[in-house]
Amino acid sequence: MKTPTIITGTVGMDAHVIGTKILSRAFREAGFTVVELGILTPPEEFIQAAVETSADAILMSSLYGMAELDVRGFKEKCVEAGLGDVLLYIGGILGVGRHDFKDDEVKFKNLGFDRVYPPEADLKGAIQDLRNDLKAKGKV
Repeated sequence: MKTPTIITGTVGMDAHVIGTKILSRAFREAGFTVVELGILTPPEEFIQAAVETSADAILMSSLYGMAELDVRGFKEKCVEAGLGDVLLYIGGILGVGRHDFKDDEVKFKNLGFDRVYPPEADLKGAIQDLRNDLKAKGKV
């Protein structure tokens, strides 16, 4: 059984690096192969990295509140690139101003993301979610 490969990074024009560094380290320590793209990553680079590495999941972070603009059409681009089966996770401060996280969750799931996390998400829970989702897809 191959070790699952995930792509991590901060999407769009977001320069917040700490969240993606913590995320990458936690998943690496949990036994995943992590391809870390870093900050200011255009959505197309996530797709390119996923294609090149046969990734099982793409995990994006965003803390500047503009993620919706950055990822609009992302799921469709993944499908076009042959990544229709890749798991898509996003987390962070996904909208500007005061709003209910449940609204963000619905919005991003409608954009094609499998999981949506608030900024204070539990990393152990996210790791378990990914393991469960990969198992459900027969990838582990």
